[in-house]
Amino acid sequence: LNILVDTGSSNFAVAGVPDPDVTSYFNPELSSTYRSEGIEVTVKYSQGSWTGVLGTDVITMPKGLYGSYTINIATILESENFFLPGVKWHGILGLAYDALAKPSSSVETFFDSLVRQADIPNIFSLQMCGAGLPVSGSGTNGGSLVLGGVEPSLYTGDIWYTPIKEEWYYQVEILKLEVGGQNLELDCREYNADKAIVDSGTTLLRLPEKVFSAVVQAIARTSLIQEFSSGFWTGSQLACWDRTEKPWSLFPKLSIYLRDENSSRSFRISILPQLYIQPILVIGDNLQCYRFGISSSTNALVIGATVMEGFYVIFDRAQRRVGFALSPCAEVDGAPVSEIEGPFTTADVASNCVSSVSFHEPALWIASYALMSLCGIILLVLVVLLLIPPRCQHRYTDNDVVNDESSLVRHRWK
Repeated sequence: LNILVDTGSSNFAVAGVPDPDVTSYFNPELSSTYRSEGIEVTVKYSQGSWTGVLGTDVITMPKGLYGSYTINIATILESENFFLPGVKWHGILGLAYDALAKPSSSVETFFDSLVRQADIPNIFSLQMCGAGLPVSGSGTNGGSLVLGGVEPSLYTGDIWYTPIKEEWYYQVEILKLEVGGQNLELDCREYNADKAIVDSGTTLLRLPEKVFSAVVQAIARTSLIQEFSSGFWTGSQLACWDRTEKPWSLFPKLSIYLRDENSSRSFRISILPQLYIQPILVIGDNLQCYRFGISSSTNALVIGATVMEGFYVIFDRAQRRVGFALSPCAEVDGAPVSEIEGPFTTADVASNCVSSVSFHEPALWIASYALMSLCGIILLVLVVLLLIPPRCQHRYTDNDVVNDESSLVRHRWK
């Protein structure tokens, strides 16, 4: 089975029944080692969802980790906008932390199972050589997933590390953005509203709405195009040029500054237009059409495949950090399309750009506010008992209690 590698979720799941958009599926009835847990699980993504049943089975991988390992696996029985026409994969491998596992964090993740059973270091790394890029350099369009370490042949230059702020998604701290070398001049908290994550399962670079608007304005202002359809920026229209033209020269470079492990320093990762102005469609003999590889988001800044394709990315869970290095496959026409530079001082940004309050699950919001409400009610009753004479005490009824916890629940789908 071919599996989509997703660092923005935590369940391992494969097609468990035939699907018109899937060429192969796993039939648990034909597996002598499969054990059903009988637990239904549903996972929702920013686009698409699936429902299946949890179980365990023995897996092997074709290269690298030799041996068989027992892991949790969900067989997908129903899905909506998850398997799409033309996809080459039959399931998804969630590599985020167990805090995001469904239906609860007690479901051991695929990678945690490997670390425990195969006794490998708690680190993996990912080189994404995008389908939008021609095969070049020493890489391939498939890229590489390295479980348990870092492979020197997959990157050039130094690895720059940024701390993982919280272990659920791979949440990092972004300090500023530049378009064409010009700072957007936004409060750094805008870039981390309400989180900034590194997520291979998200196709585009997703930006909070205020940041997205500023980036589009800056690109439009610094590009060499006089008039451009708004539908291109929102993703509803493609832009087409003659196939002999290379439109990338019309657009600026985009840079993201991340806090270094030394908090007084930062480094920047930059993508050239070849990564965010993406060839999608050929019309006739003469036209090549492109899409905008950046979109807006209501709840996160997501460093997705649009950016990750330019880098070898190391998820060092043991030392709670994410590393970036240049990927040799990130080339177009023999020229690199990504850059990494540093160090830079952080004197011009706040000491902390990430909100300190972050609850992962709606249940935690309910529990925390319920406890706060209970403590407040008890304190109020004690004060009333102390201040009012016994003969005047009021007998409280159910109608006196106001419970408005429902408005405090926050759903955090990717």
